[in-house]
Amino acid sequence: MEKRSLTRAEEEVMLILWEKGKGFVKDILAEMPEPKPAYNTVSTIIRILEKKGIVGYNAYGKTHEYFPLLSKEDYKKSEMDQLMGTYFENSLSNLVSFFVKDKKVNTRELDEILDIINRKSVK
Repeated sequence: MEKRSLTRAEEEVMLILWEKGKGFVKDILAEMPEPKPAYNTVSTIIRILEKKGIVGYNAYGKTHEYFPLLSKEDYKKSEMDQLMGTYFENSLSNLVSFFVKDKKVNTRELDEILDIINRKSVK
């Protein structure tokens, strides 16, 4: 998949679209936290997402209903691949080691990770 990183504002819009499945600008704006951006700001962000090929739309006259063309799972995978390559030399052990050294992963969580790995290797 080609790299399609999102800005923070684009990601905020996409999180709403991934949750709702589709929506008009007013629907997306209604889901945003306070202080809400201007309607035109959200509309501009959506047009940028459309140009990036991340959002599509159905036209109803002059109104557009937007929907994701990129799944949340595909985006997460792309971002994790980027993170792993840039900061952890594509090594899961480097990633886990980073969190363990920083004490952000406790023994119970490590056991859960090992359990997930063991279940995947059995399949």
